[in-house]
Amino acid sequence: MLELVNISKRFKQKYAVKSMNMLIERGEIVGLLGPNGAGKSTAISIMSSLVEPTEGEVYFKGQSILKKPEPLRKIAGIVPQEIALYTDLTAEENLQFFGRIYQLKGAKLKERIDDVLQTIGLTDRRKEVVKKFSGGMKRRLNIGVALLHEPELIVMDEPTVGIDAQSRNYILETVKRLNAEKNVTILYTSHYMEEVEFLCDRIYIMDKGNLIAAGTKEEISRILSGEKTIVIEANRLTDQFIHELKVHPLINSMNASDKQITIMVAKEVNMFTDLIKLAEECSLELCSVHIKTPTLEDVFLHLTGRALRD
Repeated sequence: MLELVNISKRFKQKYAVKSMNMLIERGEIVGLLGPNGAGKSTAISIMSSLVEPTEGEVYFKGQSILKKPEPLRKIAGIVPQEIALYTDLTAEENLQFFGRIYQLKGAKLKERIDDVLQTIGLTDRRKEVVKKFSGGMKRRLNIGVALLHEPELIVMDEPTVGIDAQSRNYILETVKRLNAEKNVTILYTSHYMEEVEFLCDRIYIMDKGNLIAAGTKEEISRILSGEKTIVIEANRLTDQFIHELKVHPLINSMNASDKQITIMVAKEVNMFTDLIKLAEECSLELCSVHIKTPTLEDVFLHLTGRALRD
């Protein structure tokens, strides 16, 4: 449905996206992950026909959108990361305004507004001014705007940022339902790995403008099939202990927070004795040492050196 071929975007001498290849098939939910500054927003702007690449080509159903973007724009819905609503208008008035931009009018516009309000769960709040809405309600209306013209493709750029758990779950279930019931193709970016695991058929991972991994969840998880994850918890972590783990020859990667360290080692390595010895040498009291199978979050950390929310 949508294909990026050797896409690069350069700002002066710096590449925001470099030699990116990506394929989105009809009916898929595809996840695009990367830490802040990875190039996700630039890539989305290019594939939405909002920004032209410095090099490369974007095809929609086999036709170049750089030469002729209108076919893509007619069937694409964009859910931006920032709330794009008029807060002094009601939910219904916002949908009327954006519906007219989509060239909807009359009975058709009313029908689409009623359907969208039901889909996003705001039918009983249609007459309320948006500035009185909670963050989750604004996010849902933001999605509703993108659904008005019954798009075949929806690009969702971190649609659950800064909202409560109930609204977040509602949005995730709505995305699933749109894909399952209406066969809507969705490109989804998020800072929450559990969202991507729940929603996406395939995943692309970006870092520093480059695509560094692509595949199904199972294929990407197999990147670390020969390793295991060890989670170490302590009441406090000392700089000396962290340093000793960083330079340890058997540890492949490490991520430290206030009271927890996650390390990755080869599956056959037994680190328990070494960890106890290092903790004693650093006068550190361990609370727990837990071994688990690597997750998608572990793969992301291994590939980028940063947690997804960094």
